[in-house]
Amino acid sequence: MSRSLIVKPVPLPLPPSALVAVDRAVAELRRGGLVQIDDTDGQAALVLAAEAASVETLSRLARLSGATPQVVLTGRRAAVLGLTENTRDVAIINGQEPLTAAQVSSLTNPLDEFQSDPRLTVCDEPAPTWARGAIALAKLSRMLPAVVVAPTTDNHDGLFHVAVADVLAYRPIAARSLKRVAEARVPLANAEDARVVAFRPSDGGIEHLAIVIGHPDRDQPVLTRLHSECFTGDLLGSLRCDCGDQLRGAITQLAKAGGGVLLYLAQEGRGIGLVNKLRAYELQDAGFDTLDANQQLGFDDDERIYLPAAEMLRLLGIGRVRLLTNNPGKVEGLARHGVVVAERVPHVFPSNDHNAVYLRTKATRSGHLF
Repeated sequence: MSRSLIVKPVPLPLPPSALVAVDRAVAELRRGGLVQIDDTDGQAALVLAAEAASVETLSRLARLSGATPQVVLTGRRAAVLGLTENTRDVAIINGQEPLTAAQVSSLTNPLDEFQSDPRLTVCDEPAPTWARGAIALAKLSRMLPAVVVAPTTDNHDGLFHVAVADVLAYRPIAARSLKRVAEARVPLANAEDARVVAFRPSDGGIEHLAIVIGHPDRDQPVLTRLHSECFTGDLLGSLRCDCGDQLRGAITQLAKAGGGVLLYLAQEGRGIGLVNKLRAYELQDAGFDTLDANQQLGFDDDERIYLPAAEMLRLLGIGRVRLLTNNPGKVEGLARHGVVVAERVPHVFPSNDHNAVYLRTKATRSGHLF
């Protein structure tokens, strides 16, 4: 084991209950089950992922809550449908009659044609905190960012409960709980002196990886690349993006520089997940650019956070970096979490017939520097 990679272990507390509770709630939503989300002021709601809406699940939701189910959308999705102009908050949609599964799909899935219905109204009251928590839970589930909810005053013992505060705090708590769980020498093409270090949050969630190439001098700013995982580009060689080129090019450049670190972050599709990225691709084939496709789905332009990357660098003993990126947002994101970015190093590759529009959109709308 390289001594340069060894850091003294930092005693960690037991896994925060917030992480465990949210992880279990995510699993329940992904299975199509109901979750009760509780607020500190006594308000609560039963939550069903919009993707799981069916005659049976909507009927169960209404029966258990004793209330008429509502749809909660992100402000982005509601604005796309022309239901609101507020893209920052969440929107609660009510119906004069109980919502059907077809109506839920029309409201929440841009791959279904939206059917305008005058009986659908947007609640003009400020959204309760549990509504924001329900949307955050759907995003953590890597499903469409839309839910069907029903307010409740009962304590449903048969359902899993999660606190709104735990959901909203999940991502920073999970990032700060990362610990090194494994590492090994993995010779790579163009970088034979490489090690892969795995970091796992304390709830046992998805691991992030660091590829440490050579023996970077931690007394100097370390050449570093933040790379969000891309199954289609990194593994399949998709021509729709430049991710595969960036990944392999970064490994080669780090090796040529004598050493550096590539952080391989579990944030597929700018943080929306693989399934939603495939949905975005289908929307792009229908004429939307990459940012508009995300907004059609109800996501922000970029859902990633950089606290996990900053925490990984801390655990690797790296406090200053030369960041290999075209995205000023990554520079700002690391700096926000205490990492000194001494220099931005351009990382540009030729376009092809399939990704030219994608790269142009990143430059003109996302501020990437090519």
